[in-house]
Amino acid sequence: MRLIQIFFFLFSFSLLAQDEIMTTLIKKDSLNADVFIAKNNFENLYFLKDNTLFKKTDKQTANYSNIQLGKITSIHTFNPLKINVFYADLNTVIILDNRLSEVSKIDFNTLQPYKNVSHVTTGFDNTLWLFNQDFQYLELYDYKTQTTRNKTIPVVSKVLDMTSNYNYCWLLTENNLYCYNYFGSMVYKLKNEGYSNIKAIDQNLIINKENTLLFYDNKLKKISTINLPKMLISQFFVTNQILYIYTHKLLYQYQLKTD
Repeated sequence: MRLIQIFFFLFSFSLLAQDEIMTTLIKKDSLNADVFIAKNNFENLYFLKDNTLFKKTDKQTANYSNIQLGKITSIHTFNPLKINVFYADLNTVIILDNRLSEVSKIDFNTLQPYKNVSHVTTGFDNTLWLFNQDFQYLELYDYKTQTTRNKTIPVVSKVLDMTSNYNYCWLLTENNLYCYNYFGSMVYKLKNEGYSNIKAIDQNLIINKENTLLFYDNKLKKISTINLPKMLISQFFVTNQILYIYTHKLLYQYQLKTD
């Protein structure tokens, strides 16, 4: 009987361990920022300080600021040649190139029909994913032709976060987590179990739940805890199996072991 109990304990522990994504700390650096945005494959570091966007490389630092548009709401650097900076108070998006020079300005107040936008993220080509809060749906908007290519059916709960890549857009609401393709069709829906923020990693997701990071494996349709030391997570970002966590002026860099 004792041997059977030990066997089931070890078997249960093995299953639990398989449900956890292991990590290895690569390094940690000091960073004096209000908001950490991203770090890409070319070691370009993006962060906000005093409402100014900074791009820091080994050789130089560039910055972008537009005080006339007010406080920056969000920044997406998925396409480093077309960075979008969203100013929710003035319902405006600025597109920047890789030198943080202004390329385009999209003022949704002047468009016909008018768009009241609450969230913005990157689409493919010359498109942006917009959440239209008057109609409560996502739009794939072409800012060059000023046309909406596709839109989703409305959602009924408050939007908490959005993330995207060239093929998909994920919308996190108080009730559910939605995944859409670029045709505006829903790919899947998950119940929000206390999630607050999301980041895309290929077709998978990193999810923040009560200061704990989770990994959603799209292929296996499975959520696993990411093994990390206890820390206060201010912001996080992920690219190419590298997880960045910013907390109290320190930027941690972890290797994810998802295979």
